[in-house]
Amino acid sequence: MSARERFILHADMDAFYASIEQRDDPTLYGRPVIIGATSPRGVVAAASYEARVYGVRSAMPGFRARELCPDGVFLKSDMGKYGAVSEEVHKVFSEFTDLVEPLALDEAFLDVTGSVRLFGGPASLAATLKRRVKEAIDLPVSVAIAPSKLVAKIACSLGKPDGLLVVPPEAVRWLLDPLPVRRLWGVGPVLGRLLEGLEIRTIGELAAFDRTSLERTIGDRAAELQALARGEDSRAVEASREPKSYGEENTFERDVSDRDTVTAAITAHSEAVARRVRRDGYRGRTITLKIKLARRRGDRAARIEPGSTEPIYPVLTRSKTLERPTDDGALIREVAVGLWDGAALGEPVRLLGVSLSNLEQDSFEQLELFAPRRSGAFDAQSRQRERLGPALDAIFERFGSDAIRRAVDTPEKVTPSLRKKRGE
Repeated sequence: MSARERFILHADMDAFYASIEQRDDPTLYGRPVIIGATSPRGVVAAASYEARVYGVRSAMPGFRARELCPDGVFLKSDMGKYGAVSEEVHKVFSEFTDLVEPLALDEAFLDVTGSVRLFGGPASLAATLKRRVKEAIDLPVSVAIAPSKLVAKIACSLGKPDGLLVVPPEAVRWLLDPLPVRRLWGVGPVLGRLLEGLEIRTIGELAAFDRTSLERTIGDRAAELQALARGEDSRAVEASREPKSYGEENTFERDVSDRDTVTAAITAHSEAVARRVRRDGYRGRTITLKIKLARRRGDRAARIEPGSTEPIYPVLTRSKTLERPTDDGALIREVAVGLWDGAALGEPVRLLGVSLSNLEQDSFEQLELFAPRRSGAFDAQSRQRERLGPALDAIFERFGSDAIRRAVDTPEKVTPSLRKKRGE
């Protein structure tokens, strides 16, 4: 192994949620299992490989999944169970390196540069990891090892299900060149169409394209994109990534416009966001309200993005930045409701979300040297609100998420976000 050689492993559980359900109920083996999409507006959270044969994919609207696979077994998500299994998987990952970057419950990057010799080389390490995951949770995992995160992730996807691929440096271009250019990170529908307009359809064609001509079409991104097309990706595995924001959102079962339902959803999301930031020891200054309108954008021919089955609905965002960071759910709600009222839409919406960004660690709050003196009543109210959040957290932790809630919170009108990320 040369001094500069890196070994980045990408591990991705195969149809994770669906595979867990099949493992726990053997009568589901061989059947098309679809997780989520149990309500009219639900979306597919995961699909077994038997369901994928019919064209069912994650994030697909439930109505479309039922059209494609009417005999599918549709199951509600059980995030508590999936989260527990995920923790077991990540414990196995930590046996091979302490440089683990989780991407989701079911996948992660591992920098195993310092471990490959201990396991007899990259192929042996990958095989051992697969065996340990199988022993721990009785589920398959696809694994790929390559010199970079980009190549490892692409190789892992090519090897699914239950795959094992090792891509040495000299084979990177051999792997990447024939693949569709949309396989590259950052190449979405819009950029993909621009590249196709230049007759660039494969990663190899992008790598070999004239730089000057490419810059005229896509601008400053040309150099970075061509470097990725050559497999050049120096990004490190980030074992402890700082969060950029915390957010919660839901799609309503039917379009809503009445203020009571809207504020109930905003309240539920604000409290959930506040619990998560308190749990992780953060506060935030910027509160953002996300609104997806119920009306579809454009005429009938333009409603669906090419390559997608999801109609396009306009999305609006409204934000406000506070002078001081907060982890108070009531304050987050107050600001978000104000943003809703300020938007004055006058039309139904299908989705609402609340997020908190511009974060800083709770212990790092900077004091204001010349801040105005606050009244005693203000200080008392502030202290009460600061104590209320941790008290609510303690009740949730001991008695569950339904033990207590604010009076305006009507959870039956919203679809909760994944409980795992909330720490419930």
